[in-house]
Formats: sequence, C-alpha cells, structure tokens
Amino acid sequence: MDIYALFLLQASGTPSWIGIAPLILIFAVFYFVLIMPQQRRQKKWQAMLGELKTGDKVVTSGGIRGTIVALKDDSLHLRVPPDNLRIEVTRASIVSVITPDEAVAK
Repeated sequence: MDIYALFLLQASGTPSWIGIAPLILIFAVFYFVLIMPQQRRQKKWQAMLGELKTGDKVVTSGGIRGTIVALKDDSLHLRVPPDNLRIEVTRASIVSVITPDEAVAK
C-alpha cells in the first residue's frame, strides 16, 4: 500500500459532519446573539414609525427634540422650541417618541 491509500483509509474513518459542526455552531451563536435581536429592534422601530401622529414629541438621530406638526409620506415637519422653528426631517431620522411620563421626569 502506498501513502495515498493509507491517507484515504484514515480520512474515511472519521465522519464528515464533525468538520462542519464548529461552523454550524458558530453560525447558530451569531444568529441568536446578533442577527435575531437586530431583527426584533428593526421591527419595533418600523412599528413606531408607522404609529407616528401629529402632536407626538420625538427625538431625531441628530438629537433634535420637537413636536410633529405635519406628516408626509417619507418626511414630517417638527416644531422645535424655544422659537417654534419648523423643520422638515425624514421619518427614518426619528429615533424615539417621548411619552408624557418621560417629559415630566425631565
């Protein structure tokens, strides 16, 4: 028997799934630790954007706090204190809605 034949006999003795198992385990960990929580946050954020209405107090990704005055398809108008400045921002820039309880606490 030559060396190649011995290598084939030795390699065929171990199941092939053992070599793939660590990769499957790593993918499963990444999915449950990174991908699934991010998908949940994305769905929650999309639902929050869909429920926006005039009069809501919101915070943008740039840190601007204001009250929604008008809604459009992909943008909205905010009234920003103290001078009641009216600005137009995209819906995607809204990070959170300030509830009355949060406003009183601040």
